[in-house]
Amino acid sequence: MAFHELLVQLFISFVLLQSKHSLSSNQSPIVLTLRTQKHRTPISTPRLFSTTSKPPDKLLFHHNVTLTVSLSAGSPLQNITMVLDTGSELSWLHCKKEPNFNSIFNPIASKTYTEIPCNSTTCETRTRDLPLPVSCDPSKLCHFIISYADASSVEGNLAFETFQVGSMTGPATVFGCMNSGFSSNLEEDAKTTGLMGMNRGSLSFVNQMGFRKFSYCISDRDSSGVLLLGEASFSWLKPLNYTPMLEMSAPLPYFDRVAYSVQLEGIKVSDKVLSLPKSVFVPDHTGAGQTTVDSGTQFTFLLGPVYSALKTEFLLQSKGILRVLNEPHYVFQGAMDLCYLIESTRATLPNLLVVNLMFQGAEMSVSGQRLLYRVPGEVRGKDSVWCFTFGNSDLLGIESFVIGHHQQQNVWMEYDLENSRIGFAEVRCDLAGQRLGLDV
Repeated sequence: MAFHELLVQLFISFVLLQSKHSLSSNQSPIVLTLRTQKHRTPISTPRLFSTTSKPPDKLLFHHNVTLTVSLSAGSPLQNITMVLDTGSELSWLHCKKEPNFNSIFNPIASKTYTEIPCNSTTCETRTRDLPLPVSCDPSKLCHFIISYADASSVEGNLAFETFQVGSMTGPATVFGCMNSGFSSNLEEDAKTTGLMGMNRGSLSFVNQMGFRKFSYCISDRDSSGVLLLGEASFSWLKPLNYTPMLEMSAPLPYFDRVAYSVQLEGIKVSDKVLSLPKSVFVPDHTGAGQTTVDSGTQFTFLLGPVYSALKTEFLLQSKGILRVLNEPHYVFQGAMDLCYLIESTRATLPNLLVVNLMFQGAEMSVSGQRLLYRVPGEVRGKDSVWCFTFGNSDLLGIESFVIGHHQQQNVWMEYDLENSRIGFAEVRCDLAGQRLGLDV
């Protein structure tokens, strides 16, 4: 009887999938408020990267800031908050009440929640790009685990559910319903309901909802930014500079084919291009050396030789402008070893240099507070500690370039899946939110 009911549920899900339509280019885009959520202690995000050890390892990126959006799921609707993460595929929600959790999704209360059996096509074939293989739980349901390098983990079952973003209710969407696990930081985990996976994988939120283009704009202020699903066409938005996404036809052991991979070709400090061969930016025959754009990582990380060259040039050109923190053993978040002392009472930063990230066909300028980050709680006398927002990938043991969201502040970032490219243009993101009628 239970098996028969499960077949009925799967049939309903199939009907839902067939009856919904993707957002076409002539429909109005959906605009959501993108909030920057600050954390008192750093939280961690798992990432798969090629490493200095033989197998690919799952490594932690620590952040003090995450990007969150609010939406609804289920029937009747339940309000949820999700972390926006272009570096992950599977979206998931906390489904079991834990101490201090502010928000969970209750699948029992939803009429449209449908569990996925482990012998289904969805479980057997659509999960192939996930970091860890799925399994079959005692109830014959599709089970998965997300493991973190600090020994924490979350696990649960895959299921179908409907999500409402703005005024649009999407098709039945595969997500992870987390019902157990161990967290090293329950206090911070409790602030959101889950994670919105937005990479290029078939199970990512953007692909399942049928959007072929999305954009976001992260404010550098306490005000909110923008997440836009669909076509962005506004008179106040400058023309975007585009760089193509890097494609790999054959699978490589250390190349993430569902990441937003682009080709970094060089770096410029003020008007001086770093003297580096272009080959140091190109992935090798194993896929190591890939450059990804990742909203789920706070800062930017560069391979050792590139980082060393940038650090040397930045030190040289900022001499007399910034005072270096002369503590050789101080390394912020394990990879950022260039830090400065700035008077705590100073209202604004000194006039800083401009660092240009030179991608294939486009450049991204990084200036002002996007170059330095004030480390919470780190004070030396009357000075605060500020660290350079580029880190050394080698200190993390990874062999990848990662462009984090701190460098993307006040930049309109467009992910064009239809034309396999990423576009960007500088804009005041708080003003963009106001123009789009958001509560900022």
